[in-house]
Amino acid sequence: MDLYKYIKDVPDFPKKGIVFKDITPLLSNAEALKFATNSLLKIVENKKIDKVIGVESRGFFFAPLLARELNAGFIPVRKPGKLPSKVAQETYDLEYGTDALEIHEDAISKGDKVLVHDDVLATGGTAEAVCKLVEKLGGEIVQCNFLLELDFLEGNKKLSKYKVTSLLHY
Repeated sequence: MDLYKYIKDVPDFPKKGIVFKDITPLLSNAEALKFATNSLLKIVENKKIDKVIGVESRGFFFAPLLARELNAGFIPVRKPGKLPSKVAQETYDLEYGTDALEIHEDAISKGDKVLVHDDVLATGGTAEAVCKLVEKLGGEIVQCNFLLELDFLEGNKKLSKYKVTSLLHY
């Protein structure tokens, strides 16, 4: 199945000059959704996974599906102030300024094997921050999975110490 035909380019979103890769056509097609989920599972290569991290917000689409099929727990990583319990926080740089991500402190146990999933790998700052959070809590990154990767932004360079896999490349 050609998943590229289910990714819609939206020019000038969220701001002028950006071409947003909209995955909602893929999500709304049952066959494409199932194919993408199964393909993401295949690139985990039968590795032992204890927890699957989904990164706010579009990482929440596939990460719980992957966790279910891998018989692993699902852990949301969110923007500050969205999680109700004690959190660990990691800040990261944006083009203009900084942002932060949080995870519940008790979400990862020492030695947990973790799959990090997000929909898009762009500059790599978000995924790098997530990996730092997991390691801060004692987890081991098994792999970073992405539905699609914007190769020209070279985000995989920030993740060079991890195995990075993406289904689609732009």
